[in-house]
Amino acid sequence: MNMRRKIILKELGLTPLWHFKPAASVETSEAKQFVQPAAVQQMDWEQLSAEVTNCTACPLSQTRTQTVFGVGDNQAEWLYVGEGPGAREDALGEPFVGPAGKLLDNMLAAIGLNREKQVYITNIVKCRPPNNRNPNNDETQQCEPYLARQIALIKPKLIIALGKVAAQNLLGRDDSIASLRGTRHEYAGIPLIVTYHPAYLLRALPEKAKAWEDLCFAKEIMQSLP
Repeated sequence: MNMRRKIILKELGLTPLWHFKPAASVETSEAKQFVQPAAVQQMDWEQLSAEVTNCTACPLSQTRTQTVFGVGDNQAEWLYVGEGPGAREDALGEPFVGPAGKLLDNMLAAIGLNREKQVYITNIVKCRPPNNRNPNNDETQQCEPYLARQIALIKPKLIIALGKVAAQNLLGRDDSIASLRGTRHEYAGIPLIVTYHPAYLLRALPEKAKAWEDLCFAKEIMQSLP
């Protein structure tokens, strides 16, 4: 800038834009509470539920109505894991209560099960992602200790991963659901199989036949276990 322009700006009481310093970031009075895996590993069922209810570890806590911990038998042999709560689940605090939940109930009934006995249903994340988007890596990582502790407390004989998001997070792999189906996998030594998410089946009705194959495969695995 030439001297004449500097003088004019000074007389007008103005300061060149590049002389302004950005305002210091304002820290919120409440510090972000990150999940402490070591502490979570020591919690009993009631402590874990309370911890999830009060969790503020990721931005999903700012947009949820309530957390969705899980439902069913906490000593279940069958554990079903989806990706995250939807709008109705967020409103009611229970997983799989909309049309996808009704379909899941029908799938359970087809192999002689229901969500009240020998079945527990939960999700990878316990808060609803906005607009029902898939949870991102930060969100799933913050919730992972909660799910791991649920599994440790339930001690299921078999885990059913419902959909790609659940399967990839439980197995730590980026494979497609098509390549993961029909194979016996393991999570912490527990047999795990992969099938389609009920919400996907509502949009792709022909895939229901493949989901039925997965359920029959799961039943065979369960019957083969000690």
